[in-house]
Amino acid sequence: MPENGWPADRIDTENAHSARIYDYILGGRDYYRADREAGEAMAREWPALPIHMRANRDFMHRAVRYLAEEAGVRQFLDIGTGIPTSPNLHEIAQEVAPESRVVYVDNDPIVLTLSQGLLSSTSQGRTAYIEADMRDPATILRAPEFRETLDLDRPVALTVIAIVHFVLDEDDAVGIVRRLMEPLPVGSYLAMSIGTADFAPDEVGRVAREYAARNMPMRLRTRAEAEEFFTGMELSEPGITQVHHWRPDGSQDGTIRDEDIAMYGAVARKTG
Repeated sequence: MPENGWPADRIDTENAHSARIYDYILGGRDYYRADREAGEAMAREWPALPIHMRANRDFMHRAVRYLAEEAGVRQFLDIGTGIPTSPNLHEIAQEVAPESRVVYVDNDPIVLTLSQGLLSSTSQGRTAYIEADMRDPATILRAPEFRETLDLDRPVALTVIAIVHFVLDEDDAVGIVRRLMEPLPVGSYLAMSIGTADFAPDEVGRVAREYAARNMPMRLRTRAEAEEFFTGMELSEPGITQVHHWRPDGSQDGTIRDEDIAMYGAVARKTG
């Protein structure tokens, strides 16, 4: 039994995991041989994969900063957090507003073992972690960490970054997101990035087959399907766009090709 209290055999080191593949490709350290081999195989199929993944991470940074700086949001519910990589969401939000509160949610035991990076809140704010599967919104919404950390009389930003492409049709990704948004008050926000093959169908299709071969089937979505997540909400400018085109900060202006990005991104406000 390790110091964190979780049995070591809860972490499957023999099979690749999407969060650890992501960590490997982004240059992290928290992966195993199976994850490295999977990441290398995927990058061979689509050499732009690291560019795509970094652009998605950068989108999360910009979206959270927008929500904290311009939208004035002070509470965040982050679904599918993944392995902590600084700056984490709460670090960005609390840099703007130290009193910000964040609840992280993930179902990979390794994320919990590394969660100290997610719980290093400012003294004015607060962070919490829930181990749960996003396909079971009720477990998330009734968790003590959710109710004790977030004030549902004030706006909350629900962030669902680079995860719904692992939610298949039978699990109803749109319905899941709507159920998570339902208890959040008017004035809350939804920030998402959504996997697509619209811009590089052959290459992204080959990457998807590599994931599927490792028991991680993907459901990539068209622009019209991405729009369904935001039905009835007020989209922030520039609306739904590839993640590198969403409020770029100039750091990579003109250096990323559209065909190297397989993710739509958007932020929208709950109006009713």
